[in-house]
Amino acid sequence: MPIENLYIARVIDGLILVASMDQGNGQNEKMDLYKNQAKQLLKKLNLGSTSKMTIESNPYIFHYVIENGICYLALTDKGYPKRLAFMFLEEISRDFEADLKVDHGDEWLRTVETVGRQYAFIKFDRIIQRKRREYSDPSSQNNVQKLTDDLNTIQGVMRKTIDDVLDRGNKLEDVGEISKNLASESKRYKWSAKKLSLHALYKQYAPIIGIAVVALIILIIRFVW
Repeated sequence: MPIENLYIARVIDGLILVASMDQGNGQNEKMDLYKNQAKQLLKKLNLGSTSKMTIESNPYIFHYVIENGICYLALTDKGYPKRLAFMFLEEISRDFEADLKVDHGDEWLRTVETVGRQYAFIKFDRIIQRKRREYSDPSSQNNVQKLTDDLNTIQGVMRKTIDDVLDRGNKLEDVGEISKNLASESKRYKWSAKKLSLHALYKQYAPIIGIAVVALIILIIRFVW
């Protein structure tokens, strides 16, 4: 259950910075379909897209993470552990940034933002190939240990199908917007409920308070005057 393909791309325009393929799968024609899907997915991203997502395209699955305006997109077998796939992507993200900092120092991010050529950082594929070999067998002792040691949860990662994302023209940032809207609606609902509760209390105790105030005024008049 290897990691089939990996793409590193700029989020703002989908420009592919690095592409790494599994040359040993022997399914080049079939893989062309997934290469095209990957390019379409990357074109649909923008800075408002959700930072992690899993997208089904049977019998494979795309996983991606976004860090510093850069998307790391991997294609894996459906049976490949989701948590291990995201650990792989996060490790690739750290290594890619570290490699850029060696070559470009503090200007590494600006270099990514301004480069105009596809596959401009293809030399990073040598590191990707090594990492892919490390992560190729989920049942290896090292990978089992990584899963055991990792305490991060991925239960909150959004899951969609390739048809949801591509055929219906949905944008990946819609998921982030929906989450924000739900949070906003939840706050609005809580405030409305609080106002209704205060209004109910006012209606319940207003007459009693009114009577108490009148009685207090009468007592003051009687004893003071």
